[in-house]
Amino acid sequence: QVQLVESGGGLVQPGGSLRLSCAASGTIFRLGDMAWYRQAPGNQRELVARIDEVGSIDYADSVKGRFTISGDNAKKTVYLQMNSLKSEDTAVYYCNAAVAATMDLRIRYYWGQGTQVTVSS
Repeated sequence: QVQLVESGGGLVQPGGSLRLSCAASGTIFRLGDMAWYRQAPGNQRELVARIDEVGSIDYADSVKGRFTISGDNAKKTVYLQMNSLKSEDTAVYYCNAAVAATMDLRIRYYWGQGTQVTVSS
């Protein structure tokens, strides 16, 4: 069984920073893309940032220049450094990972439980 455990959410004032972490554990034969999504009340879940196996990165336009995604393959962990936070960044942030957890190396996508980020004065 694969688990994604997120940490680092919380309450921060506008202009502040937070760093989210997501660690993958369990039986992992191959770890592929890892990504952060977010979902605000009444909104659909949206992609925030993604990093693939070779380090290629994509960002949502709304976070470019403010958020930075990075990964540590040895620790099977992905990070999201969030700077210059705005009230509209308030959401539950979810980690997503493409994982081959069986010997046939079939890729399945797993989700973390989510961590709340609230940006408010």
